[in-house]
Amino acid sequence: MSQLNEIPPQTLHFYLTAPYACSYLPDLQARSQVATPNQLITPDVYSELVQHGFRRSGVYTYRPRCDACQACVPLRVMANEFTMTRSQRRTWAKNADMSVSLHELEDKTEYFELYQRYQSTRHKDGGMDNDDHESYQNFLLQSQVDTLLVEFRAQEKLLMVSVIDLLSDGLSSVYTFFDPDLPHLGLGVYNVLWQIDLCRQLKLDYVYLGYWIHESRKMSYKTQYQPAQGLINGIWQHIDKEIK
Repeated sequence: MSQLNEIPPQTLHFYLTAPYACSYLPDLQARSQVATPNQLITPDVYSELVQHGFRRSGVYTYRPRCDACQACVPLRVMANEFTMTRSQRRTWAKNADMSVSLHELEDKTEYFELYQRYQSTRHKDGGMDNDDHESYQNFLLQSQVDTLLVEFRAQEKLLMVSVIDLLSDGLSSVYTFFDPDLPHLGLGVYNVLWQIDLCRQLKLDYVYLGYWIHESRKMSYKTQYQPAQGLINGIWQHIDKEIK
């Protein structure tokens, strides 16, 4: 892997944000390192930034840089070596009849309505459950890199939407939201399995799942997809499913 300092210094600048309340671990302060300017983060540059632990929210490209905490670990699944567990195979089979279609980023009323239902049910009081339409657009429908919007439907009913970035070495899972009234389908699990399968079809190596936080219940699930690697002290290394 090339080193981040090999990106010509005249193209990007990096700054630290002021401290803000951590979204994942209570009573902690977080900071982010942000890459600017946005218009110079091309798909190739973004691919390299992701390899160094960055990800994006809209056109905002960042990685955690907290003063006294290193709990956020960038995590990627090694798609070509991945093997489903028995439980994952059952979830894959449950959703075998779902229709999937790929789209450019677009704004549909049914997307936003599903997003609102998902946030209000799955992430109540999480800060995003009161997102207005403009916040939703800024978060998911703006991108300066190669991005797909994926629809998952059953009998034409929209069940799930996933936003995925295409990288030089894999896929980056930006965000997924789904019908919160169908927990028996395991839609979140199925989505990750589907992305791994797409990664293989595209002959790419990794599915980047964002940040894994062992102490955060809603983030710790990511090690269930094995083999997985975490970026620790600047080196991608294996992370076990049952790591303590």
